[in-house]
Amino acid sequence: MNRLALIDGIRHFLAEDIGSGDLTSESIFSDDQAGHARFIAKAAFVSAGMGQVAGEVFRSCNDAMVCTAVADGTRVREGDVLFTAAGPVIDLLRAERVALNLVQRLCGIATLTARFVDRVAPLPVKIVDTRKTTPGLRMLEKYAVRAGGGHNHRFNLADGILIKDNHIAACGSIGQAVSRVRKRAPHTLKIEVEAETLEQVEECLAAGVDIIMLDNMTPELMRRAVSLVNGRLRYQHGAYVVGHLPTDSWKLKSMNGKGGSRTALPVYREKDFS
Repeated sequence: MNRLALIDGIRHFLAEDIGSGDLTSESIFSDDQAGHARFIAKAAFVSAGMGQVAGEVFRSCNDAMVCTAVADGTRVREGDVLFTAAGPVIDLLRAERVALNLVQRLCGIATLTARFVDRVAPLPVKIVDTRKTTPGLRMLEKYAVRAGGGHNHRFNLADGILIKDNHIAACGSIGQAVSRVRKRAPHTLKIEVEAETLEQVEECLAAGVDIIMLDNMTPELMRRAVSLVNGRLRYQHGAYVVGHLPTDSWKLKSMNGKGGSRTALPVYREKDFS
């Protein structure tokens, strides 16, 4: 994670929450009154952000703060101590809500990601995220995906070529869009194209794309698409499955095809762990 970007974001979050000062705490406590804080799990989940994120929030309020935290990716149980901080009470109270808001969200994302990762563990696939993140929180939310055992796809539009449905509709065809990209984009970049039908999969193969994203297909249509591709892509992990499928509906084991595939998921908070 980019620490400079993280610190900059945290300062903004704290400024938003503290405003001109914590009137309640400053009226009750002296600047030098010491205390300690603990984050305790209220359910079983996958931890994310306790050290790097929560710790940075508390240290941003007072750089002398002493913090401890469980490692990212730890599968914690109800009652486990996740994070501790020791320092002035005023600074503990200034930091705690911003820190909790962030790690609750990150743990929710990591936990949901881990659920999908566990489900596909026996298969030659990877769980990959999308750009459907909360504005301003993309770096943190994608970090939480990694903590849950997933992988990051594009961080932003400059990270790679992805020809989507709107590009295809405005351009006229997949072939035309791919041709235009090849004339202008750096040759070192792979070309990924979104396909919603078997006809579009065939068009992608004819155009020689590197990666095909199977977008919101039914499980049966996905099986047929994977069979159609069947090693014809140059990139080993050349098929992506994108959709909003609950874990109990996955039938990936019955999909046949050479090479690997990746399953992309939007990242969001499934549950608060406050």
